[in-house]
Amino acid sequence: MLKIIPLGGLGEIGLNMMVFEYGESAFIVDAGLMFPEDYMLGIDYVIPDMNYIKQIKSNISGVVLTHAHEDHIGAVPYLLKEMNLPVYGTPFTLGVLRKKLEEHGLFLPVSLNQISPRSILELGAFELEFIRVCHSAVDGVGIAIKTPLGLVIHTGDFKISHTSAAGMITDVNKFAQYGEKGVLALLSDSTNVEKEGYTISDQEVGDTLGRISTGRKGRIIIGLFASSITRIQQVVDIAQAINRKVVFNGRSIETTVNIAKELGYINISEEMEIGIEQIGEFPDEEIIIITTGSQGEPMAALARMASGTHKQIKIKKEDTVIL
Repeated sequence: MLKIIPLGGLGEIGLNMMVFEYGESAFIVDAGLMFPEDYMLGIDYVIPDMNYIKQIKSNISGVVLTHAHEDHIGAVPYLLKEMNLPVYGTPFTLGVLRKKLEEHGLFLPVSLNQISPRSILELGAFELEFIRVCHSAVDGVGIAIKTPLGLVIHTGDFKISHTSAAGMITDVNKFAQYGEKGVLALLSDSTNVEKEGYTISDQEVGDTLGRISTGRKGRIIIGLFASSITRIQQVVDIAQAINRKVVFNGRSIETTVNIAKELGYINISEEMEIGIEQIGEFPDEEIIIITTGSQGEPMAALARMASGTHKQIKIKKEDTVIL
């Protein structure tokens, strides 16, 4: 019997974790956390209930990660503390995870295995093929899972965009090929599925950012998710076009940008990037600050800048803030 057991992520944002099990063979897709609701006082984050995983621990072949967002990889350190399983993911996903494991003090030998779109992985009774998908986190994949009872498609998080700034476009043709063969079950991302129309393209977003940024007199401060590498590269390109220096503000954004630069997902010259302590050396009209805190998190860098509690940067009347 084939079992597909969601341990979180259905009907909620966060906690994405799913177990696939056939006989005595099993593997896990994603292990995410969820940030607490307003009523969850004193709670920093929520992780999935792993009691079932502990019961079948000896049958689990590994953990497969679809992309690097917290709601898909944030609980991996807690899972590995319970059982040291092999982990599979794309280069950027593993790069972010590796840093996260260091922050958790997990220095035990962890097997991090790199996969790529169109590559094949065998895990017990299952054969997995990875499919490129476009998402706000670069290097995302969906998974075609061949089981003894038929084919299961797990899309991961995705959007349909034909103009991805990172060149990572959802491989619709590959999904179509599998559709023609017949699919036993489709496990699909459904965020905003009830809304009509299409997600606007990266090119449209980039064009809008460019128009807003051109001709501004003060500093430009742009708040976004640390994992939005494609958007960060767009801002860097805009900064180059309008002759502004770029400052990365916030620990998480600095970490992910460094990982992305090492992997070639972000290209920025040494002359363009300056440290936060160098801001005072340049006129305000020559500065773009890329910062965390786009959702108004009270302890994030942008909120502290706005409240005057940030040590190095305080928002001025002439600044343009873009979320």
